[in-house]
Amino acid sequence: MAIEVKVNDSHSFERAMRIFKKACQKDGFMMEIKERRFFIKPSEKKRRARKR
Repeated sequence: MAIEVKVNDSHSFERAMRIFKKACQKDGFMMEIKERRFFIKPSEKKRRARKR
């Protein structure tokens, strides 16, 4: 999974980071990282899915 952000010379680093963060949120990348931080048993995943 590659997220690419094209930045013009006129844009600052902070603006590029903001664009990158929005792209990650839109793609669901950060949510996936949080979900995979710890191992969750398949039975627990099913139980959580039923709760939602």
